[in-house]
Parts: sequence; C-alpha cells; structure tokens
Amino acid sequence: MKISEKKLNKGLEKEIFQIFYQTIADLKTPEEVEIFFKDFLSLTPRTALAKKLAVAVFLDKKRSYENIKSTLKVSSSTVAEVYKHLDSPGFQLALKKIKAEEWADKWSKRIDSLLGKILPKK
Repeated sequence: MKISEKKLNKGLEKEIFQIFYQTIADLKTPEEVEIFFKDFLSLTPRTALAKKLAVAVFLDKKRSYENIKSTLKVSSSTVAEVYKHLDSPGFQLALKKIKAEEWADKWSKRIDSLLGKILPKK
C-alpha cells in the first residue's frame, strides 16, 4: 500500500492512530497478534520489525556487529540504526518486556526442577 502524499486532517489522523494503538493493545494472546499482523502487514514489514527487535536484543546482550549481521542476515546499517535508537523509550520498553519474560521462564524452570526433587512422584 502506498501512502498518499495528501495530508490528513490532524484531528482525524490522531483519532485513527488512537484506534490503531488501542486495537493492538486489546489483542490478548500471541496468536491474536499473529493473526492481526498477518492480515495487516505483508511478510516484508513483519520480517523487518521482527529482525529489528532481534537486533536490539542481541545488542543488549553485547553480541558483536559481525555476529548479529551473520546470524540475523541484516546489514551493518540496520545494526547501526538500531544501536542509535537502543536507548529510546520504545526499544527500552520492548527489552524490558523481553527480559521479564526470560526471567520468568528461567525461574519457572528452576522451581519446576526443585519441586520435582522434593515432591514425591505419583
């Protein structure tokens, strides 16, 4: 879809973005999000967003540019662009959510392992 060069009324533009953001916020599961994005975005922009997020995660984990480029099949300019914006609120919010999920998964596995050792097997 090509975006028209004609400018929208500012009030209408604000309203359609509010609806867009609220719609995304209302999605409840990863499956709902997948369905939404598959219908609204083609594979190319979905892949670009996913890779950009992956680059941010790899940079946060101190992986090298070369490792990121070869693993994710991205260009130096993509890595540099993400690096430049890594401290911005959106990237930080995403990284915070990912770290929280990783932490919860790690502790869930530890607790399951511990319970498996102390609880009798049926």
